[in-house]
Amino acid sequence: MTFTNQLIQYLINGITKGGIYGLVALGFTIIYKSTDVINFAQGEFVMFGAVMLYTFHHVLHLNLLLSFILAVLVVTLIGILMEVLMIRPLEESSVITQIIVTIGASIFFRGSAMLIWGRNDVFVPFFSSGKPYRIFHAIIDRQYLWILVITLLAMGVLHLFYEKTITGKAMTACAANKKAASLVGINIRTMVVLSFGLSAALGGVAGGVLAPFGMKYDTGVNYGLKGFCAAIVGGLGNNVGAMVGGFVLGIVEELGAGLISSSYRNAIAYSILVLVLIIRPQGILFTKSGERV
Repeated sequence: MTFTNQLIQYLINGITKGGIYGLVALGFTIIYKSTDVINFAQGEFVMFGAVMLYTFHHVLHLNLLLSFILAVLVVTLIGILMEVLMIRPLEESSVITQIIVTIGASIFFRGSAMLIWGRNDVFVPFFSSGKPYRIFHAIIDRQYLWILVITLLAMGVLHLFYEKTITGKAMTACAANKKAASLVGINIRTMVVLSFGLSAALGGVAGGVLAPFGMKYDTGVNYGLKGFCAAIVGGLGNNVGAMVGGFVLGIVEELGAGLISSSYRNAIAYSILVLVLIIRPQGILFTKSGERV
């Protein structure tokens, strides 16, 4: 394989992985905009998406599409329950306290998943069978296309939700100014619950499309950390930035792993995070004054 074909392969892998990071980063951003809380249990929503899909398909023997939909719905419910049972009782506490609670939730979710599904990876079938596609000599696995299509679709639906629906606009208003939003009749508590539900749903979608590659109780941690990196790169609080940050992180990570060494894959991602925090802490899509580029 020539260097050009290798480069194309790395870009394909990076774009696919970047879509996942973008979805997870969007989950961080949605909750942060509504509550100022960074939800470090976001990666566990990804894990739950995969193991729930496995449960519905392999244990309950439902078809793959129905299992995927039910898995996302269950993870959405988990996100809502997390807000109601863990975050809401501490709404008068400091943001730091609430963030610590999300770390505790992450540990609780991982422990529960280990007890229920065990320590081994669970798998579901690939969404479609057949030979992979080729661009020159670069290989595009059919599941990669599913990942890219579904993640882009989820991002597009979320964008339309915020731009075209009354509820989406209410959530945007709540994120911009909670006091002003409450004065015009917006229920802030409802918006916060919705933000946790939406965030969990995005994690569930990410976990569902990753399930054919295997998922176990502690795999979500890595995706959560990478998603957080992507959110910081794009500018925490910026939905478009979260998506852009995800693709940037995925592509740079794959290029670095391919051209340097796969052993440095995680180190490359976290090095990008450190560099952004040092050089441009507001993110690549925010100006120094805090305005979106």
